[in-house]
Amino acid sequence: MDQNAPQTSARSPQQYAARAKVAKALAHPSRLFMLDLLGQRDLCVQELTQKVGADQSTVSKHLAVLRDAGLIESRREGTSNYYRVTCGCLDDFFRCLEAAVKPETETDSSVACDEGCST
Repeated sequence: MDQNAPQTSARSPQQYAARAKVAKALAHPSRLFMLDLLGQRDLCVQELTQKVGADQSTVSKHLAVLRDAGLIESRREGTSNYYRVTCGCLDDFFRCLEAAVKPETETDSSVACDEGCST
């Protein structure tokens, strides 16, 4: 096989669109924080609102984005909706990200990996 030939993917355009949807859902600090909290235990909107420090409508919008991406699900208990993480691999994903992101004290606010991210 010619090593200079373009690689073809076994994935469909829909699979790449789904990946992009998840990546977009993860692309907000508040949503990452909520996922971290929900990874510890199920929480209702009121609890998340207090912990995140945002108003309820903002938290609800963030939760809708995460739910639409398939990262969380909700269940109703009485008058409250409780949310939980549905994607069991988020901890591994976040560990991988942390290997690529150095604390600000170690770099000049750069998120670039030095020497191929071999940490």
